[in-house]
Amino acid sequence: MPKRILQGVVVSDKQDKTVVVRVEHQVLHPVYKKIVKKSKKFAAHDENNQFKVGDQVSIIESKPYSKTKCWTVLVDNA
Repeated sequence: MPKRILQGVVVSDKQDKTVVVRVEHQVLHPVYKKIVKKSKKFAAHDENNQFKVGDQVSIIESKPYSKTKCWTVLVDNA
């Protein structure tokens, strides 16, 4: 099974080697038939503490690092 890759914005970098990433997606409301933005926050592993608040990042599923952290920030070497 392939690993999921999500894109989002870093909203917190206060923890050591961890960033909190907010991922937004759009869904259709079942009653009102309007497009609604939903968001969810994920804790992701950032080994070098290189990402700051406001950065656009991609995260990928990984091994569990802690109780709440099972994502890793993808580093693009471009």
